[in-house]
Amino acid sequence: MKKYINFLILIIFASTLSLTSTGCQRLKNFHKPVDLKKSPLDPDERARRNIEEGRGISLKGLGNKKTTYEFSTSNPMWRASLETLDFIPLTTVDYSGGMIITDWYSEGSSGANESLKITVRFLSNEVRSDSLKVIVHKKNCSTSNNCSISLLPEDSKIKIELLSVILKKAALLDIEDKSSKKKQ
Repeated sequence: MKKYINFLILIIFASTLSLTSTGCQRLKNFHKPVDLKKSPLDPDERARRNIEEGRGISLKGLGNKKTTYEFSTSNPMWRASLETLDFIPLTTVDYSGGMIITDWYSEGSSGANESLKITVRFLSNEVRSDSLKVIVHKKNCSTSNNCSISLLPEDSKIKIELLSVILKKAALLDIEDKSSKKKQ
């Protein structure tokens, strides 16, 4: 216990010493007076100007001072995919990992024997056909305990239709976003 206290005192002393010896030069330019004639009063305008000048925080890189934010609501591919798959229960929705996975889904009379599971992987944020990978698994069950699962081929009709619908919606959302930004 005594060693622990001595070690703690040593760390506090060392950190205090390093802060006081290097802190004097840092404090010299710590507070610069602000000219209110040059600084906008509106906080939104101030924030916009600070971002343009590169003032801000970034968690991606230590040397980068630009503030960039990416939210799922600003990604048209993500929004279009969720809108397209909103009729199916989702098991995994991971924006940071770039993946949407649905639960097993069956419809109508074939519901008891056949079901589909859809996975959408995001390879890029751009609205392009090669930015998405759609994977569809098909499950056929002869009985409740006897099921076979297969991967549908790349040229299957459902994969092509899903990709097409998502891309069309994403393109429309992208156009809407750009036109609303121009109006602002």
